Amino acid sequence: MIDQDNAGKELRDKIEMYRESIIHADKPELAEQVWDTAPETSFIHPRGHERGWEAIRDNFYTKTMANTFSRRELRLTGEPVIHLYGDAAVAEFDWEFTATRRADNGERHTSGRESQIYVRRPGRGWRLVHVHYSGPAATA
Repeated sequence: MIDQDNAGKELRDKIEMYRESIIHADKPELAEQVWDTAPETSFIHPRGHERGWEAIRDNFYTKTMANTFSRRELRLTGEPVIHLYGDAAVAEFDWEFTATRRADNGERHTSGRESQIYVRRPGRGWRLVHVHYSGPAATA
């Protein structure tokens, strides 16, 4: 039987670790504490669809985040909503991202929404296996 309260806290802690991994994208060891490093791990973002931990690390963390921005700040704009399904969980939240571009020191500000899928791995705890993020919802 899963302890709902404890699992929720563990997942909120993982989301915070994920947030820190974006801020400190030049330190992939932080991201490795959050992500499952399996080949089926995936990440859908506005610049592409990464499949496998190595692609996520190299194309998203290194090329998109660390090499493009000299400073990064990711802030959740509300409490994440977490749905537990045994040894799997879905988290969803809205965010704001502010960064400084390396090329011209210009500021970049975006906002969006994100869903994350976690799986509890024996001996490793909750691991992030999929992220899908996009811009804010468009209103009619």
